[in-house]
Amino acid sequence: MNAPAYEPGRLALMLNELRLPTISRLWPEFAQRSDKEGWQATRFLGALLEHELAERAKRRIERHRAESHLDPTKTFATFDFGSVPMLSKAHVTALATGDSWLEQGATILIFGPPGVGKSHLGTGIGHALIDAGYRVLFMRTSEMVQRLQAARQGLQLPATLAKLDRFDLLILDDISYVRKDQAETSVLFELIAERYERRSILITANQAFSGWDNVFPDSGMTVAAIDRLVHHSTIFELNVESYRRKKAASDKQAQRDNEKARRRRQSSEHSDNPIPERQP
Repeated sequence: MNAPAYEPGRLALMLNELRLPTISRLWPEFAQRSDKEGWQATRFLGALLEHELAERAKRRIERHRAESHLDPTKTFATFDFGSVPMLSKAHVTALATGDSWLEQGATILIFGPPGVGKSHLGTGIGHALIDAGYRVLFMRTSEMVQRLQAARQGLQLPATLAKLDRFDLLILDDISYVRKDQAETSVLFELIAERYERRSILITANQAFSGWDNVFPDSGMTVAAIDRLVHHSTIFELNVESYRRKKAASDKQAQRDNEKARRRRQSSEHSDNPIPERQP
């Protein structure tokens, strides 16, 4: 008994119902190749499923990158590892694969003065982790504090902390700019305590731990927060000259050089074309 034939329109409807858009798009082409080349049914089906899974993975990464709020221009490809010789590129690349440290809920702490690339490095790690299949959220620490404060005021803090659990890594940028006299930063401690040894955090800071008393409401909370962050942590100290300052100085020097070259060209043009003497 022959198997029933299906009209292309009916197949398209069934594939749409099953949410298989890639197979729906590719099956006519693959069916023609299969008939022409005599593929076995398993090869035909396997080829379609591989493409469907690959497209799903691509769309998933695109969704995760969009929700991460990461700067798309700040990746490892645009980070100047040569400007921070104390930073091991191999070590950073290994961390960017995720694996065990994310499973442990470990932390990454990046210290250094303004303009040395702390945010760029953290963002690059975030992009690499998304490529590896993880979920990441980037947020300035002050914005995170405001978000958690609003949740507490609305009696939604536990629910908000639970929602943040879906991210394998939270990147909290510029923790040093948070001030205890500007906001009730105990919510930041609650976030750190909630994720401790369960979900990972990456923090960038302009100040060493000794300056963190300005962040948390009291010294006891500061010590407790640092204790949790340092346990299972990787610490990078980028003690180099500000990249932005070097770039500004380089641009200024290039501008001066261009101005000198322009003046030399003008002087040369005047000497090559002397003003003719007037005839009596």
